[in-house]
Amino acid sequence: MKDYLFHLFHTIRISDLFDVAIISVLSYFVLIWLKKTASRFVFIGIIILSLVYMVARFFHMYLTEYVLQGFFAILFIAMLIIFQEDLRRFFERLAIWRPFRKEKYTTSPDITTILSAVTSLARKRYGALIIIRGKDYLDRHLEGGTEMNGKISATLIESVFDPHSPGHDGALILEGSIISKFGCHLPLSTNTPKVTNMGLRHTAALGLAERSDALCIVVSEERGSISVAQYGSIRRLNCSEDLKKELEDFQRMKRPPQVKKLRPRWLSENLWEKGIALLLACALWMAFGYQTETIRRDFVVPLEYRNLPANWIIEDQYPQETTISLKGSKQAFDLLHKDNPKLTVDMSGIQEGKQELLLNRDMVVHPSNLTVVGIQPEKLSLTAYQTAPYDVPVKVETTGTLPEGLTLEKIEAVPAFVKVMTQKKNAGNLQIKTEPINLESIKETTKVTPKLLLPPTLEFTEKKAPLVTVTITVKGEAPPPQEEKSEEE
Repeated sequence: MKDYLFHLFHTIRISDLFDVAIISVLSYFVLIWLKKTASRFVFIGIIILSLVYMVARFFHMYLTEYVLQGFFAILFIAMLIIFQEDLRRFFERLAIWRPFRKEKYTTSPDITTILSAVTSLARKRYGALIIIRGKDYLDRHLEGGTEMNGKISATLIESVFDPHSPGHDGALILEGSIISKFGCHLPLSTNTPKVTNMGLRHTAALGLAERSDALCIVVSEERGSISVAQYGSIRRLNCSEDLKKELEDFQRMKRPPQVKKLRPRWLSENLWEKGIALLLACALWMAFGYQTETIRRDFVVPLEYRNLPANWIIEDQYPQETTISLKGSKQAFDLLHKDNPKLTVDMSGIQEGKQELLLNRDMVVHPSNLTVVGIQPEKLSLTAYQTAPYDVPVKVETTGTLPEGLTLEKIEAVPAFVKVMTQKKNAGNLQIKTEPINLESIKETTKVTPKLLLPPTLEFTEKKAPLVTVTITVKGEAPPPQEEKSEEE
């Protein structure tokens, strides 16, 4: 055990620490999400099935393993369907995260005003549904409604839910200290056991509470009672003091008081979840990210050049590819990118002529969690030379002969010289030939633009073949074509 821990301590890398930290943070957010989501029991059930599957594989329980394999094959699609609403909330929360977006309503609603209005509505037995927005945006859950954007007051709230008001059957939306909308329709809860004996307002309040973090206050028109719905549950309050406490708790949760402490608030909250997330990340890393057993694999890769000076040509390279031997854990090889490994040779100190270069491990591009243990062959042979631009004459190639009666006076190419990149020693002996021009088709002085035939070892300075015009000057007159005799003649 001591040797194992010693080896673990000396083989751990900085990237491994970041690996554990990232998985810890993700696990922490999943645990916090599970505390609040109504689908957490489904997620726990999936975890239990995963454990059963791992046990079945370990003990070779083939029937159980076969059945659960089919289940996990469709698990991803099933999770998208089951957690559709929760995932949508997660991405919405990510999009409106404070570093990226400023809050439109920065002040908090007046608790006294809300308490006074709700108490008065309950006493008069006016049905009411008041929604106080939390951190989640509510627009996609609302249908209909009328824009108000008025400052909150008890009189205004009571007038909205007066039975003679056109919007009294809908919901009133509070965002900060502003009434943003009234007369809105909310999604209804589908939780049949909870909504069996509830009215439409209570069902709508529970429906929104299941889909967002808003605080929903309901005043019963029949009984004059007050209920609140939040986080997928609804409960009836006994008195106005209970409502005051609910409002104060909601306000503290949304905007915690700024109190100076010796340590930040995020360090002291949800300690159990943070500890479990860290242990889970460490366990996953030990199971999948760390392995003491090492294996060796060989890779055949082509050689690549870097820092090759301009206008240099490499020829007669041997070998064209090398075999690189790497050593590391199986997990490291599983994560190996298709572009790795590769061997790049630094050509900044190249010399002209035939030469040999030693191939060493520093030239191999590979992940840091793998080790280079060999390169075969260890030497690279090549011939290098530098090129420069030179003017090379154009030679016009022809085939066939002119028709009877015509005499060739001259053949002229414009331009007569083209620039190519080549060695100085070869420049005096080079000619750039054109595609053959058939003289039998010439009837008079003609201009043509044949293609230039460039040897594979050369290239044009402009990287594109120049346009050469060839003028074929002839004298005389070609005889007219003879008419074919008819069959009767």
